Formats: sequence, C-alpha cells, structure tokens
Amino acid sequence: MPARRGLTWLFDLDNTLHDASHAIFPAINDNMNAAIARVLKAEQKPAHPEAVDAIRMAYWQRYGATLLGMMRHHAVRADEFLRDAHCFDNLSQMIRAERGLARLFHRLPGTKILLTNAPTTYAREVVRHIGLHRHFAEHIPIESMVVHRTLRPKPSRLMLRQLLARRGLRARDCVLVEDTLANLKSAKSLGMRTVWFTGYLRTLARRPGFVDVQVKSLNKLPKNLQRLL
Repeated sequence: MPARRGLTWLFDLDNTLHDASHAIFPAINDNMNAAIARVLKAEQKPAHPEAVDAIRMAYWQRYGATLLGMMRHHAVRADEFLRDAHCFDNLSQMIRAERGLARLFHRLPGTKILLTNAPTTYAREVVRHIGLHRHFAEHIPIESMVVHRTLRPKPSRLMLRQLLARRGLRARDCVLVEDTLANLKSAKSLGMRTVWFTGYLRTLARRPGFVDVQVKSLNKLPKNLQRLL
C-alpha cells in the first residue's frame, strides 16, 4: 500500500482526552487489585494489599501494562481481566474533560485515530461521553494491538510499525498526542511527531528531546501546528 500524504493524529485516551486520574484510574486500580488478589489466592500466594499493589505496579513498570504481566506470569485471559478492571457503576459521572474538544477536532487538519491501551467498550463510552465519537476515523484499542499473535500495547515499536504499514502511513506525517513519555519516545524513534500533553499530570519532568511540543491544554494544538509540520 502506498504511503498516504496528509497529517494523521494519533490521540491517546486516558489522561489525554480526559482526566482519568480524577476518579477513573483510582477505580481501575481498585478493580485490578481485586482481580489480582483473586488470582493470587487461587495460586495460594500472599494476597494482602501490599503484595497486590506491588505486583500491579511491577508489571506496569516492566511491561507497560499490568495486563501483560498477569497474562505472562499467571495465565489470565486478557478479555476477562480487562472487563473486570473497567467495570464501573457510574462511568459518565467520573469523566472530566476540557471544554471545546469537538470544536478543536473540527479545526485540526488531518485524520484522527484513537490509539489507547484501554479496551474497546470503555474507550467507546468515554469518547461518546466527551462528544468526539464523530471525529475519529478509527479506534485502535488494546485488543487490536496484536503483533505475531502476541499482545503488544504501547509503547511497543513493533505495534507502531505495524500500524503505519497496514494503513499506508509515513511516520513523519503522524503526530502522537500522549501523556506517557515512554510511548512518545517509541513514536519519535520511528520518526513520528510527538506532543506531550501534561494537563492532567500531577508531577512533571523537564521536556525531553524526543518531545516536539508540550501543551497543558489540547486547545493549544492549533497554535503549535507549524512546529509539527
């Protein structure tokens, strides 16, 4: 497939398009801990809160997603773990996002793709709630990030290369908008443009060299467009 011309925006979801740290991430962590505890108890391993927390964080740091560690070391099913982790009674009341995102997406030139390590159903619900469901040409959730029959979510370079190849995209025509530096670093190493969104981060570091643009509001993207072309 020949490479397409024109800008393609790859937008992360959690802590980029909405403030997941406000209520959703704490709930996901609690849900994950409950699921991990059930697995550990079944394996007759320590399942006290400190042990569970340590495993969740260790797998996230080592693999980029707690799910991958649970699959690799405990043979859990991805669909079951994702379902349990993203089970909410009142998701719509937990979502906080910037105002004006629909107007922003209408103004931004190019194609918009959602690229998230979150599962399909959850991602669709959040995007619809914040009014962006009509603006994405495609959703790429974690279930779609499979390379050689292996789940490889962000920051996998293999997954990003496959994404480009399958869609006939040139890396230099793509902009990844993310809150997670490891994901931006992988994208930049392939030649993509990178935007570090810091509006919902509680702690910050200095802008690294692999970040082209840093913004605290997504509504600042049009102002920085020339730096991304």
